Amino acid sequence: MRKPIRKAILPVAGLGTRFLPATKAVPKEMLTVVDRPIVQHVVDEARAAGIEHIVFVTGRNKAVIEDHFDRQFELERTLLERGKTKELEQLDRDTPKAGTTSFTRQQLPLGLGHAVWCARDLIGDEPFALLLPDMLHRAKNGKGCLASMVEAYNETGGNVLSVYEVPDDQTHQYGIVGTGASHGKAHAITQMVEKPKPGTAPSNLAISGRYILQPTIFDLLAKQEQGAGGEIQLTDSMLKLKETESFYAVTFDGAIYDCGSKIGFLMANVAYALSRPDIAGDFRLALDQILARD
Repeated sequence: MRKPIRKAILPVAGLGTRFLPATKAVPKEMLTVVDRPIVQHVVDEARAAGIEHIVFVTGRNKAVIEDHFDRQFELERTLLERGKTKELEQLDRDTPKAGTTSFTRQQLPLGLGHAVWCARDLIGDEPFALLLPDMLHRAKNGKGCLASMVEAYNETGGNVLSVYEVPDDQTHQYGIVGTGASHGKAHAITQMVEKPKPGTAPSNLAISGRYILQPTIFDLLAKQEQGAGGEIQLTDSMLKLKETESFYAVTFDGAIYDCGSKIGFLMANVAYALSRPDIAGDFRLALDQILARD
């Protein structure tokens, strides 16, 4: 019987140097898109997909992320005393239940593959999801990216990657996959190339920062030599795993915002604000006023 996807890894050890000085004291994952930290949006996506346990791979000065997903009794008591039941209920919904989050350290900046490997004992011998918190996925149809991937995994098994279309002249900036036979909403992956040279990409389908992987990846990561940038590259181990296991691609239907870049972060704030019924109208008017002045 196929094992369900119960656990997810969120690597949150990055320094966020592109957002200095804001990230000198505040982790980049805690920067807010409207009124929710980036990492909260990603956790929301994971929980909506049925994830029961989230493993955060952290680094130095990231303790605030752990605090964010913990109970804060003083705040809760103050809200209760002031009759702010709406805010109190929101906090309760957002706070994971006891025993459903774990935190482990990536002591050295050795890349994504190393971050995933650091979570091996907490994941154990079962398939897992991997969500890169910089990449916010906003679905058109209301079903989150990971939820769609889990549906595909339940049909195909193996390893499942989320992909999206990028312009042909930008494929050299991404990890690109080539696809073959269809399996429901998924397609078999025939090739994986990390940042192919211009004109050599097998398609324009880029990996979007969402993965479902089998635990056999951990043994490969343990033996994986350092690659580009002196880091342990996840793609290198996925290529090795592909020699013995199936990989499938699910094309994401929606918008993706790279919150690791300033433009992507600002675009995410605008898009998410315009999707909020409570502020969309006033925010649109404010945007029109700014554009009119400029």
